[in-house]
Amino acid sequence: MRFTPWWSRVMSFLVDYFLVSIPFGVAGLVDPRGTALEVGLGVVTFALLVYNRWYLGGRGQSWGKKLLDTHLHKEAGGRPIGTWMSFVRDVCHLLDALPCFLGFLRPLWDGRRQTFADKIVKTVVTPAETPLPEPLAPNWRAPGRPEGAA
Repeated sequence: MRFTPWWSRVMSFLVDYFLVSIPFGVAGLVDPRGTALEVGLGVVTFALLVYNRWYLGGRGQSWGKKLLDTHLHKEAGGRPIGTWMSFVRDVCHLLDALPCFLGFLRPLWDGRRQTFADKIVKTVVTPAETPLPEPLAPNWRAPGRPEGAA
């Protein structure tokens, strides 16, 4: 299995946080005094973070990963990690920052190009062209469930 290069992971991360911070940045430019507009757009920024990093990221591709054509998935089995584990992974990124951001640099020498957070939640990031296991194929259906059943 091929793993995503470090620079691609960094760019994906930066794209994710740049895009979700746009509403809050606009509020700061329009009225820097901390008004209801800033609070409201702060809520929008948080909602975008939840949707992009945790919901879409949990399904395999946040906006940054989609732009850079990469997938986040479980190390074993290749399944998406889900919203909750995507949130847990982001919280675990705090550990990547603790020892002088060493955890964010770890993919440079790690064989599976994982951060400390990836090791903890058992995830990998691969190029989108890497074939994923059969259960992720678009026409996948649960065993015993007839074709076309919901």
